Amino acid sequence: MAKDTKDKPSAEGMLIRELAELLNETGLSEIEMERQGLRLRVARQLTMAVAAPAAVAAAHAPLPSMHLAGDVAPKPADAASNPGTVKSPMVGTAYRAAEPGSAPFVEVGTRVAQGQTLLIIEAMKTMNHIPAPRSGTVTQVFIDNGQPVEFGEPLVVIE
Repeated sequence: MAKDTKDKPSAEGMLIRELAELLNETGLSEIEMERQGLRLRVARQLTMAVAAPAAVAAAHAPLPSMHLAGDVAPKPADAASNPGTVKSPMVGTAYRAAEPGSAPFVEVGTRVAQGQTLLIIEAMKTMNHIPAPRSGTVTQVFIDNGQPVEFGEPLVVIE
């Protein structure tokens, strides 16, 4: 009598299920692996909350501010229309330095090259380096270290 193969998942199917379970257990958003010529990528879609509950926000206290007085400019209404404005590509927490106590990546007056890191935005426990889209001089910085930022919010101006 022939065995029905629909009831028994393939080795690849079992591996995908194991990786999916690992995603749920670890809180990761994707896993990619390659073994013996077989390449698998398992990812899940996550929805990001815009506002964090007060208890969570208090648990993740921002790092001490790492800017000089007068270094952070208020966000004028025309900052978004300035062609040199670098806007946040995501919702998260912005950090101006790589770690507490170290110098900021950029300050007002810093010359930057295209691709140079301007700051880091932490989103979903992932540190995302935000690169300069072009070379120039940083003329304004709109964020403090450890400040929450929204998608499209002005971060710095490069002229």
